[in-house]
Amino acid sequence: MKELTLILDEQLKPVFLRIAYALRHAIQTGQLTANEPLPSARKLATQLKTNRHTVMAAYQELIAQGWVESIERKGYHVATSLPIESSSLPNTNRIEQPSPFQWHLAEDLSENRLNKPAHKYQYNFAGGSPDVSLFPFKDFKSYMNDSLSRPNLDDLNYGNNAGNENFLHQIKLYLRRVRSITNKDIIAVNGSQEALYLIARLLLQEGEKVAVETLGYQPAWNAFNATGASLVPIKQHANGIDIEHLESLFSTGDIKLLYLTPLHQYPTTITLPIHERMAVYRLAAQHNVAILEDDYDHEFHYDSQPLTPLAADDPLGLVIYLSTFSKIMFPGGRIGFIAVDKALSPAIMRYRSVMNHKPNVLMQDAIGRWMQDGGFERHLRRMTKLYHQRRDHLIHTLEEYQAQGVSLNYHLPAGGMSLWLDIKSHALELEKACLENDVYIAAEHNFHLDPAKNENRYVRLGYAGLSTEKLTQGLGIVFSLLKSIQS
Repeated sequence: MKELTLILDEQLKPVFLRIAYALRHAIQTGQLTANEPLPSARKLATQLKTNRHTVMAAYQELIAQGWVESIERKGYHVATSLPIESSSLPNTNRIEQPSPFQWHLAEDLSENRLNKPAHKYQYNFAGGSPDVSLFPFKDFKSYMNDSLSRPNLDDLNYGNNAGNENFLHQIKLYLRRVRSITNKDIIAVNGSQEALYLIARLLLQEGEKVAVETLGYQPAWNAFNATGASLVPIKQHANGIDIEHLESLFSTGDIKLLYLTPLHQYPTTITLPIHERMAVYRLAAQHNVAILEDDYDHEFHYDSQPLTPLAADDPLGLVIYLSTFSKIMFPGGRIGFIAVDKALSPAIMRYRSVMNHKPNVLMQDAIGRWMQDGGFERHLRRMTKLYHQRRDHLIHTLEEYQAQGVSLNYHLPAGGMSLWLDIKSHALELEKACLENDVYIAAEHNFHLDPAKNENRYVRLGYAGLSTEKLTQGLGIVFSLLKSIQS
């Protein structure tokens, strides 16, 4: 940054000392940090409406005091080693403390957090992590360049907050051809979490009930809880949710919304069979319950074509369908979409305008061009094949551990990016030991709506983001730790 705002004491004379004291104050308060470049004498003089020699005199004064250094061909910089003159001088090695102001929150969203995010661990078995290193950045850059070189100027203004027109068109085309979803309006969002929050705020009032899988996705539950809604767990079995239990919940007349991950159930990866999907839809229609279908990794299905979403056969328009590009591209892209009945989309867009006017249209435009040109599907084919290989490698490695006498069990996932592994016991202890050894895994306690249901026997292993070599190395650490815990 070339500009620098200084607090000048107009009572102080001469002027060069006024400038010198202002610069020193900026350093003492942390506005300027050690070794940071300073504006040239000419530029600062222009800014302060004085002459260059006055500023140079101020710099010379600070050089003499040890606050500033003059570096040949680089100009003036804040000194690398600063004089200790005041207790207000920031200590760059000190952990910043919270301000003394007491904040009173409307609701408590505090939680235990990891010391570092999952992707910072050497072996990251987080379930939804794609291999970001393999994204075709050079190829995608050309579409970003096109978006900047030939932007749709209307998109760069307010209005049309459904999203970029070509992006929405490409999504509609893709959903029709690949997921059999038609007759829905598409709304771009900043990732699936924004979509969950929007839908929750729009449809739910305090005290209303949402039926959710008893093992499920905590961020979605947080969005529902933020509205004051109550979460009602649906029992699960080997094939997914218990339809009879769902019917008994619906029969009370209290359920307003049903949240499901039917293709690759989160976290167990179970695919809900077609006849049970039909039963779910009939029950929702009978009891006037909306369905929120979260299809977070549809593309990555390996053993057959994935079942079409509930939204593909929705004559009543009661299914709200959401998906994301976070797994296909990278989470930092923050692009997702909602497919909804035409009667609901205006209300969603009106409510979304309270939060923000629209998601990143340049990113949408680039993705739309990428999809239109075929690059999107080429990338998908490549990554689907690769993740399939990594899933098979994970299974082969687990089979080797079973042959060595390790007690474990699992359901072979037909698709997705993770595996729900039954290690029989000590899941929480294994999670803790792994985190201490630079391996990220998540034990089942992270996914229970009712903590009392925790059996302390399952862990979720994501395999998509790790090479086969790192999968082997990481699993070696996991099972070595498990052996020491269980012995």
